Amino acid sequence: MDTRELSLTAIFAAMYAVLVLALAGISFQLVQVRVADALIPLSIVFGWPAIIGVTIGGAVANVASPMPSVLTDITLGSIANFVASLLAWRIGRSRLINEVVNEFLACVVATAMITFIVGTYLAILTEMELWVWWFGIGVGSMISINILGYTMVQVVKMVGTKQRST
Repeated sequence: MDTRELSLTAIFAAMYAVLVLALAGISFQLVQVRVADALIPLSIVFGWPAIIGVTIGGAVANVASPMPSVLTDITLGSIANFVASLLAWRIGRSRLINEVVNEFLACVVATAMITFIVGTYLAILTEMELWVWWFGIGVGSMISINILGYTMVQVVKMVGTKQRST
């Protein structure tokens, strides 16, 4: 990693952790609208700095988790962020269909990964029905990743295009 990539990684990690902690009231609920998860799709644009940043940021933020096992939340939550952002990057940059559809598909896959991984381990930790956690995490992830995150990707790309054309 060069200096720019290292700086971007630190910025993503800090933004993720701050957003989760500042919005803890909605970040650690059954329906988790983790606004910070809107950063996951930015891996489509920024690649490895975003992937590593949201992974580290997830570990830092989950230190404050109210769940029965903070260590599990730190570890598996970070893995979920890593897998979701890595897949979003790979799918969003692919030549499957077209750019806009690929980016939206990348957000859907990221939502599915967060929902499956986080929902599953939280169901085990809390002994609550699996479908309840999948539903709650899924709804929150659709808001943060599919709506906010996808919108952010489009805005960042538009701003980047305008800056290059001037």
